[in-house]
Amino acid sequence: MNEMSKVALVTGATQGLGLALVEGLAQRLGPADTVYLTGRNLDRVQEAVDAMPAGGARVRGELLDVAEPAAAERLAAQLKSRHGGVDVVIGNAVMRVGPDDDPRRIVRDYVQVNNFGTTRLLRAFAPLLRDDARLLVVASSLGTLHQLAPVLHHRFDALESLDEVDRQVAAWRDAVADGSARSGAWPGFVNIPSKIAQVAAVRTLAAQRRETDLARGILLAAVCPGMINTPTSALWWNVADAPTPARAALALLDLVLGPVDPAHYGELVRGGKVLPWSPSDGAGQPIPYAAASRG
Repeated sequence: MNEMSKVALVTGATQGLGLALVEGLAQRLGPADTVYLTGRNLDRVQEAVDAMPAGGARVRGELLDVAEPAAAERLAAQLKSRHGGVDVVIGNAVMRVGPDDDPRRIVRDYVQVNNFGTTRLLRAFAPLLRDDARLLVVASSLGTLHQLAPVLHHRFDALESLDEVDRQVAAWRDAVADGSARSGAWPGFVNIPSKIAQVAAVRTLAAQRRETDLARGILLAAVCPGMINTPTSALWWNVADAPTPARAALALLDLVLGPVDPAHYGELVRGGKVLPWSPSDGAGQPIPYAAASRG
């Protein structure tokens, strides 16, 4: 990264992986640097900031509800005014789905956070990236076309704009909400199309920026942290042997602080390795959900 003071931002950072990422960044950056811990509840944001260990970079709390249409753009403008740009942005905000949730009832709120929240973050902060910056979206190993029936691959493959990603997400959302997705080829678990759409958003933006970003040392990628031992994950599976959030954060911090591998650019990365997007990419098979993601 460049030698000026670093500015980092993590969304969904009041607990779990996001909180661990903020703490890891703060420990690894210097006193002149700033790490923004953001979330949708200001009291929880402040509590998380107050609980941060001393030393390293300054941790500063900011309200950011990615489900609010103008929130990411508003905060990006504030950071541009304060710092002129950003060096690290990690999109980690997520609305989780529980075993008893009815997809038809929750899908509209779900995509507002997980999908439209992702594209809003990309639109707002990609223009602020300094040389050697990192822009990562926390997704899942579920976010590949291997998880989707071939008849649906065109919905998310080789899209031309983030607006088109949003249109495809909205069409799927509406099909879930009105029940018609059940009679089609869509997976019943809403997390699968949602994660695929997150990775599709990264791939779409990366296709537009690849040459310039790589020349500037910028990495744009989706990342899978794997299964994490959290109370939410425990609702679904036995996570007793899964890594803690702090341990799961280490591979993501390596991507942030290490040199850019051009092979990672625009891809879904897990444990330092690229996961193939589609069957035509070569190796890669559907991954059982319990092995794939935090949820």
